[in-house]
Amino acid sequence: MRVSLIQIAVNEGESVESRRRRAAALVREQAGADLVVLPELWTTGAFAFEEFGREAEPLEGPTYEAMAKAASDAGVWLHAGSIPERDPEGPLYNTSLVFTPSGDLAAAYRKIHRFGFDKGEAVLMSAGRDLVTVRLPETTLGLATCYDLRFPELFRGLVDAGAQTLVVPAGWPERRRAHWTLLARARAVEDQAFVLACGTAGTHAGVPQAGHSIVVDPWGEVLAEAGPGEEVLTADLDPARVTATREQFPALKDRVLGLEPPRR
Repeated sequence: MRVSLIQIAVNEGESVESRRRRAAALVREQAGADLVVLPELWTTGAFAFEEFGREAEPLEGPTYEAMAKAASDAGVWLHAGSIPERDPEGPLYNTSLVFTPSGDLAAAYRKIHRFGFDKGEAVLMSAGRDLVTVRLPETTLGLATCYDLRFPELFRGLVDAGAQTLVVPAGWPERRRAHWTLLARARAVEDQAFVLACGTAGTHAGVPQAGHSIVVDPWGEVLAEAGPGEEVLTADLDPARVTATREQFPALKDRVLGLEPPRR
């Protein structure tokens, strides 16, 4: 199974429409891959808070249309990263879109954990509530976004729902890059799953981005890692590694659930 992570640069001076066209062209160049992944909020930049409301679009808006066509043209499964989605009833969501090779929408995931500590995304966007998985011919994807990576219980929920490959688009800042790599590997090890963590390059509203998109196998080994700039990271995965790892080292079977807090 071939995966391509498009670590697109998001910089001031390029319009959203120009970047949308450029991203679509990069997706088309990945014809032959099985799965292509874009980062979080690549249309606006994850830290460009003032742009969220201005550039928010309905689910089936211009980014949806451009990415559906790009997926169909390339004949790939496409995780199109996330967009600032405006719900018909008014709220904004950080919403990821996944398309089939025929350009149909397979799933949408609204980010559950919003970053900002009572400012930024945490107050500008509403929280999603649903775990989302997507069945591909080779594997089942579990969807998460950026800050979600810090919450292992979400990923355990995805594994319980059948996920074998965890896809994490992000706009992760360079100053916390060590956490990005560490957490991606930790989620792979503890959930015995592939992790595809796709970040951005460039600078979002003055915040340098980490880049360093990474592909990790179910044993925690790094199969491929990008540098800091714009690039396409490609890796070949053996989906059978998930089943083999879980059978050879069946740690997931030893989980103890429903523990009570200590009595005082």
